[in-house]
Amino acid sequence: MNSAARASLDVVILAAGKGTRMHSSLPKVLHRLAGLSLLEHVIRSAQALNPGSIHVVYGHGGELVPEQLQHLNVQWVKQEPQLGTGHAVQQAMPGITAQTLLILYGDVPLTRLETLRALVQAAVNGGMALLTAELADPDGYGRIVRDAAGRVTRIVEHKDASETERAIREINTGILLAPVARLQQWLAALGNNNVQGEYYLTDVIGMAAREGQVIGTARPQAEWEIMGVNSKAQLAELERIHQRNQAQALMEQGVTLMDPARFDLRGTLTCGQDVMIDVNAVIEGDVTLGNRVQIGPNNVLRNCKIDADTFVQPNCVIENAEIGADCRIGPFARIRPETRIAERAHIGNFVEIKKSVIGVGSKVNHLTYVGDSTVGKDVNIGAGTITANYDGANKHHTRIEDKASIGSNCVLVAPVTIGAGATIGAGSVISRDAPAGELTLSRVKQTTVPGWKRPIKKKEF
Repeated sequence: MNSAARASLDVVILAAGKGTRMHSSLPKVLHRLAGLSLLEHVIRSAQALNPGSIHVVYGHGGELVPEQLQHLNVQWVKQEPQLGTGHAVQQAMPGITAQTLLILYGDVPLTRLETLRALVQAAVNGGMALLTAELADPDGYGRIVRDAAGRVTRIVEHKDASETERAIREINTGILLAPVARLQQWLAALGNNNVQGEYYLTDVIGMAAREGQVIGTARPQAEWEIMGVNSKAQLAELERIHQRNQAQALMEQGVTLMDPARFDLRGTLTCGQDVMIDVNAVIEGDVTLGNRVQIGPNNVLRNCKIDADTFVQPNCVIENAEIGADCRIGPFARIRPETRIAERAHIGNFVEIKKSVIGVGSKVNHLTYVGDSTVGKDVNIGAGTITANYDGANKHHTRIEDKASIGSNCVLVAPVTIGAGATIGAGSVISRDAPAGELTLSRVKQTTVPGWKRPIKKKEF
């Protein structure tokens, strides 16, 4: 689209429906698909057209819809009461300034940008265009009625259709493009003499045809593009379709997915060459994987960057963190926000790292918690060690300098510094700074009690 066309287009998204079959207190358009609400998927597609403005008509759920999506640059229009799709568009019309209006639906999340562009192109001389589809089973959809010359004459809703009309397989998706000036007049003339007692937006098609308006049509490449969500089963079906599409795109870019059917991308994934992702990986937010990164099964990656040649073993959670090249993470490791792990580090099984820096080549391999800490290079932290960073009111910092060795089952009570090359004996509680290059330990003297007997359980009478 050229700049002139972009400037002449506004978008209205109808999102006021209750979604009774969802059996949920949450408005239907706020249910999530691939990590985003249904409505946000539609808004993102609309934004990609660069319209002058986007207007979202909401109703069911009160202010919950605009409250949860207030970060989006749209105009919110409340429809109350909800009297049908025609009535919904009427509520938005006072804010429309463009020459042409595109109408979308907040519960139809997967319409491709290419399809919307084709619809815009189908409108002849700034006229009207419909997105239609031919279905093997059109039950429930409004039918496209054409004359002998193939021109669209009207749309008849399934509930109001005759048996002959119900045999038509070309259906109305609801998505349409219309000239604003004429649409305002057609909307004003709408009636509600139908089974539902509502003002149908589809009735404007018949009005346009009777006036001799040429009505163009476009069709999507895939049926899932026009599928709406009215139940949890339909939501799950679209989730799998979307995930399959994303998996296919990644594989075409060279990513190895061990099983595309067991892969979930709920954000944006950027991959280098020869990346391998095993089954049941969940990718959320913005994730970047460098060349030859391997992601084992059952991992959750959220807003993180993992550099080349790193292997994330099974059952790890990595969130808001950066991991350097040639590292080994897991299995069963949790890397929490604000953590930076340098190259060649090892973070092992049942280790938790929080808001810490782990230096080059350092190892934290077993059953350990490191929080609010700076760990130098080539440090070894033994099994069962923790940094006691919280005094009940404030967090404190632990510093472990290069080449220090922390024995197993130690407690480092922050604030504390372990000097370069220091050794901390196993089982020590260290609450004061440990000098560089020295052995520091803190243990109660071992004692043996001669002749001690283990208690014997008394007989019960």
